[in-house]
Amino acid sequence: MTTPEPSVSPPDTAAQAAAVWPQTLVGAGVLLTGLALAFGAIGISSEAGYGGVGPNFLPWMVSVVLVLCGAWILWEARTGGFRELDPPTGADRAYWPGFVWVSAGLLLNAALITTLGFILSCTLCYLLAVQGLRRASGQAGVNSPRTFAIDFVTGALIAAPVFWMFTQFLAISLPGLTTTGWL
Repeated sequence: MTTPEPSVSPPDTAAQAAAVWPQTLVGAGVLLTGLALAFGAIGISSEAGYGGVGPNFLPWMVSVVLVLCGAWILWEARTGGFRELDPPTGADRAYWPGFVWVSAGLLLNAALITTLGFILSCTLCYLLAVQGLRRASGQAGVNSPRTFAIDFVTGALIAAPVFWMFTQFLAISLPGLTTTGWL
């Protein structure tokens, strides 16, 4: 007795054709962004500085990469769309409360960085952003004090070394809580 082979459904050509225009627009947007950045880089001095490269090196490099990526996305989109594109996952609609949590974290970070200092404001940003992402994914126990404490400690463990790297090793001034340079 033979087992029939599982049927493989052909790709949904209507859905693939409908996705070509948005993919084309994304590619055109990336390409135009690269061209606009290149246009802006024309006005930046090319006089070589420290390390043998001038201040226009990075803008030119980013613009070239964006133009190449935009052209590649356009080519992919116009020759049949993204062939290996996974079907969309997640909810049908955006989870707006999660967006509010993440936005609050970013806005409070910007508003409080000079008052609380870099470490505490970035820790608060991390805590609020992770809470928004946890809620969006439907994780259990997001309101528990333990979850808040873990997120706070994790945010501090990320923000503190970044602050120290910039202030102590790179001598870049960031707003601190004290004048010692360590908080």
